[in-house]
Formats: sequence, C-alpha cells, structure tokens
Amino acid sequence: MASGHVGKFARQMRPLFPVVTRQGLVLGLVFAAAGGMVARAAYLQLVHNDFLQGQGNERFVRVVEVPAHRGMILDRNGEPLAVSSPVDSIWGHPETLAQQRDRWPDLARLLGLPVSELEKKLTESEGRQFVYLRRHMMPSAAQQILHRNDPIPGIYAKREYRRYYPDAEVTSHLLGFSDIDDAGQEGLEKAFDSQLRGIPGSKRVIQDRRGQVVEDVENIKAPQPGKTLVLSIDRRLQYLAYRALKTAVLENRASAGSAVIADVQTGEILAMVDQPAGNPNNRAELRGELLRNRAVTDVYEPGSTMKPFTVALALESGKWAPSTLVNTAPGTLKVGRFTVRDVHNYKTIDVTRVISKSSNVGTSKIALSMPAERLWQLYKNIGLGSPTGIGLLGEQSGVLHHFSRWSAIGHANHSFGYGFSVNMAQLAQAYTVLAAEGIRRPLTLIKRDQPLDPSEERRVLSSRAARQVRAMLEEAVTKSGTGIKASVPGYRVAGKTGTVHKIVNGRYASNRYFSLFAGMVPASNPRLAMVIIIDEPKSGAYYGGAVAAPVFGKTMGRVLRILNITPDDMPSMKIAGTTSAPLLGAAP
Repeated sequence: MASGHVGKFARQMRPLFPVVTRQGLVLGLVFAAAGGMVARAAYLQLVHNDFLQGQGNERFVRVVEVPAHRGMILDRNGEPLAVSSPVDSIWGHPETLAQQRDRWPDLARLLGLPVSELEKKLTESEGRQFVYLRRHMMPSAAQQILHRNDPIPGIYAKREYRRYYPDAEVTSHLLGFSDIDDAGQEGLEKAFDSQLRGIPGSKRVIQDRRGQVVEDVENIKAPQPGKTLVLSIDRRLQYLAYRALKTAVLENRASAGSAVIADVQTGEILAMVDQPAGNPNNRAELRGELLRNRAVTDVYEPGSTMKPFTVALALESGKWAPSTLVNTAPGTLKVGRFTVRDVHNYKTIDVTRVISKSSNVGTSKIALSMPAERLWQLYKNIGLGSPTGIGLLGEQSGVLHHFSRWSAIGHANHSFGYGFSVNMAQLAQAYTVLAAEGIRRPLTLIKRDQPLDPSEERRVLSSRAARQVRAMLEEAVTKSGTGIKASVPGYRVAGKTGTVHKIVNGRYASNRYFSLFAGMVPASNPRLAMVIIIDEPKSGAYYGGAVAAPVFGKTMGRVLRILNITPDDMPSMKIAGTTSAPLLGAAP
C-alpha cells in the first residue's frame, strides 16, 4: 500500500514540475532582459553618454553657413553707389513637395510664379534634396509663405544678399553688376571682386524635422563683410554729365556716346558716363550693348582734338611761335599722291588761328617741318598706345604705330588725329597734361587720400608750351572759333573740337562721323578736364562744335558752381573797366 501511495503521488507530481520550470524560465528571461536594458541605459547615460549625444547630433544638429554681405561702393563724398540688402531665397525639398501636388497652385501664387514653371522646377529636381523655388524675395514676403496658419510642408528659406544700385543706369557702365550669387560680373564690381566679396561664416544650430532652425548652438566662424570701396567719382558730377550726354545722344539721334571728367590736379576721374545704358537693378535689361563701358572698351581716331599737341611740340622746338604765319591756301595740301583738305580756304593765318579754325593743312605743314619721331614720342609720353592703369577690365589700349612705319601722309595724318586710335580715358589724360602745365599724372578711379608722390608725376611738355597752347584753345571757344557752344558764362574755357569720319568696311565713310570735344576750365588755372564723343549723329549736324561741345557747356555750367570754383571771367570785371589778364603766348 505504501509503495502504491508513493507511486500515485509521484504520478500526480510529474506534470507539475515541467510547468513550474517553464514559467520560471520565462520570468527569468524577462527580468534578465529588463535588467540588461536598465544596465545599458545607465551605462549610456552615466558612463558613455557621448554616444547618444552624437546620435542626436547626427539627426538634429547642423553646421550652416552664415552669409556675409558684399562691401559697399561709395562716391568720394561717402554717398552710396552700390549696396547689399538682405533678402530671403525660398527653397524646397522635392520629395516632400511631390506629396503636396494639390497645393502647388497655392504655392505658385505665393511665389509669384506660373504653375507651369513651379511644376517644371519640381519635376526636374526629382530625386534631389534641394531646389531653389524663388531667389531674392523680400524677407517680409518670404515670411508670409513660411509662417502661414496652414504651412506647406517642404518649404524653407535661406538668407542671402541682393545688390542694389541707387543711381541705376547713371553708373551702370562704370560699376557693372553682380550676379544672383553676389559675384562681380562687369565693371568695378568684377575688377575689385576679391576686395568687395565677403567671406561667409558658419554656426552650429539645432533644426527640427522640417529643417527650420529652432536654436543657435554656437558660432564657429564669424562672417567677414566685404571691404568698402571709395571711388574718386562725384555722384553729382556723374549725374550732370550723364544727363547732358543722354540729351545730346537723343537730340542728335546718335548711336552712342561717352564722356569723362578728370581732376587736373590729382588725376582722379570725377565722372565717367556712357550711352545707351541699362538698369542693373532690372536683370531683364542686362544686355551687352547696354553694359559696355565705351569710355575704355571702344577706341576711336581722335581727329582734330590732337592738333594742340602737334602745335605744342612745334612751340617747344623754337621754330614756331603763336604768331608765326602759315599759308594754308588754297585749302589743300598735296602730300605724295594724297591730298590733305580744309573745310574752307583760310589763306595765310597764324598758328593760333590754325588751332581756332582747326586747319588740317596748317597742322600738316607744322608737323612735316619736324621729325616724325618727335611727334610719336610725345604721343607715347602723354599716354597714347598704353593702358591708363585705372583698373577697368576690357580696356583697349588703342593703336599707335611706331614712327618708322609712317609714310609722309601718315606723318601728316597723325598730326591731326588720323591713323591711330585712343579711348576716351586716354584722351582725358592727354588733356590733363595741357591743363597741368605739361605734367602727366596717373588717372585713378579710387579716391586719393594722400597727395601724389612726386615720383608719380612726369613732365612731358614745357610749362611755357602748355600755357601757350591753352591760350590758343581759348580762342577756339569764341565766336571766331569752332567750339563756342562749349562756353560757360563767368568762366574762361579752353578746348578743341573734332569731327572724324568713321571707318566702315575698311574705308572712311563719307557721311558717318564721330563728333568730339575736349576741353578744360577755368582756363586761367584749370581744375577740370572733360572729353566727349558722340557716335554717328543722324539729325543733320555732325561737327564736334555743334554736337559734342554743348555737352561740355551744359555740364560744366553746373559743375563749376557745385564745386564752388571761383569764376575767372566775371561780367562785373568788365563793367568795372578791367579785363582778365592775358595768358602767356596769347595772340596779339
């Protein structure tokens, strides 16, 4: 019985033992796993917490660029000519936006784009992580897109800077422009791009899942704004010269025009203007013909504006004087098989009237009495055939052949401005030599903060010859000369007109011209030199005295008063019975 009882008990206990074992095993595993997780969490939090931090950083912390604005361009008086304004560029995440096709029309409306254009942008960007939707929006407009009550997923903003030119077309040729990424493309913007361009900084930020910055963590590198560029340009003079030039181009139905004003005493360029012009604030107008700075990129035969230099050389030789007579009859001069012609037969006139009447025959006779080498060397000394060094890209040096290549007619042609070419900046520099008592000073577009070093100045003409020629040029701006329309009430003006046949298909066109004027004021002690060229006037008048000279008179009439330059020909002097003192070498 006992053994039967024990066997029965054993049979009853057998099924219970495995059950208890399985439950214990499961419970043990659960507690072990939980303990492991707690231990792992404690390890990561207390011992190896940099792992979690790193994983979090991988998902939410980013290093982003901090844009730096481009340096300002100022005129000599601190007035802004080019500034950079903060703007926002809207970009999107194509994959996210692809899931919001029903909202594309609404997004296109907010961006100010046709739906078709937005659809094209997003379709072409499929598979990418980034696409610009609209560049350079006003920050207020961009924020309206981002912070709506019902925001569109996948839309973000990036801070950038946009270049703005307060004077628009008035300075467009000189300044050039920068592209949408703020890199200089033309003019001074390109020439000084390395100085003007800022260096972006960087910072570490925390972003949410939509890419929006929710917290700035730290600044890694501060942005460095571009350096300010201070020009020699006077904004007031730039405007006055531009307005007078544009009026002349329109009234004469001309193809183009350029003008340059230079400070005689410092070599600073105070104005440089061109026509036609475009507005660099409107990128739709950025066409090549509207952006070319013709004052340096285009070269021309300077014509009669070079006669004063031929005469100055003759005066220096001692063979000629202002009162020396020249027989120009019958208004033509045979040079080899070629003929030099005057507009009229001036008969016998003195050297002063050779200038004031602009006689080709008289100038040729004077030049041919001297070696060709001397005229060539003078042209080289005043800067012809070489870059001006003002730093504008695309400047053309013009052509000045060596005197050994001149024939007799070439020698004559060079004396009155044919057979070689110059740009308007070179011509302006040449006239500063006459105005500065024969001293050549380097031109600059950057404001001079210090006086010129004497080593930078070079005498290329005697002061006596320069003053004598200046007196002759005063005669040219009278009723008996060709440049009367360049006169300025209250001031003595010295200048020279020029009218040049254009070369078309390798030959001089009989009815297409360049009209020029180059002058200085006040003639008693010149402060400013100005040169003007009008390309192909078509309204009937084409002589430099009728087309280009008025630009000088209209511009300088205001400029001299703005700069508070003392008049040297006041009517009150004549009323009081006195006259202006004559310059050395003036004709009797």
